Amino acid sequence: MSQDILIHTEAGVCTITLNRVDKKNSITADMYAAMADALATAEADAAVRVVVFQGDIAIFSAGNDIGDFLNKPPAGMNSPVFRFLHNLAAFPKPVVAAVCGPAVGIGTTMLFHCDLVYAGDNAAFSMPFVNLGLCPEAASSLLVPQMLGYHRAAEALLLGEPFMAEAALEVGLVNRVVPPTECNGVAQTVARKLAAKPLTSLVETKRLMKGGQSALVVQRMAEEGASFGRMLGEPAAKEAFTAFLEKRRPDFSQV
Repeated sequence: MSQDILIHTEAGVCTITLNRVDKKNSITADMYAAMADALATAEADAAVRVVVFQGDIAIFSAGNDIGDFLNKPPAGMNSPVFRFLHNLAAFPKPVVAAVCGPAVGIGTTMLFHCDLVYAGDNAAFSMPFVNLGLCPEAASSLLVPQMLGYHRAAEALLLGEPFMAEAALEVGLVNRVVPPTECNGVAQTVARKLAAKPLTSLVETKRLMKGGQSALVVQRMAEEGASFGRMLGEPAAKEAFTAFLEKRRPDFSQV
């Protein structure tokens, strides 16, 4: 598992790399646990000033590993996925993301908790929870309408269809669109600029910008998590996951 998540710290920058490219960087419970632990370590380490998330030039993440997810579904708010999301949402230092290729499900929703996001021009963002008989997670039902506006959020969350890098730039989800070969380098350059600044100022500025939203995010994550867990056992999700594993189109006509 250690090769699925790579963690490298240098010059005040902790880089967390999704490194399961043969599986489209789909995320397992063990990978969530590794990223949650990395964030906790980075928060406690005074030498770390910035965290960077990155994937591969062709794929950021296909979201949850469906097989692993079905074998080890989240069991409460202490499960690895929720621990990762809470650590990310509460992380006090700057978080930068470099996104190339598809960013599916949590591959997109985690970006709403990052401070700066740089995208390759091949990036494609999607939140297809409804298509799996589920509901949004990572407080995305709160944060996506705030950033995109209600109607664009409804399009993204109710239809679950991908939107490309330029559209993400237009609505403010990403800061800049660059060639995929330059994306990770741009994120690292920005991270080094941040790491050269006073950490106390970075942390306090981020805290003030987040305002009183932190409690709302935690509350919404808990609400979404309860709905998500319940819906996992309902007919729509069962049909969606069965269809996925059988490589066919799901039939929701009876659910």
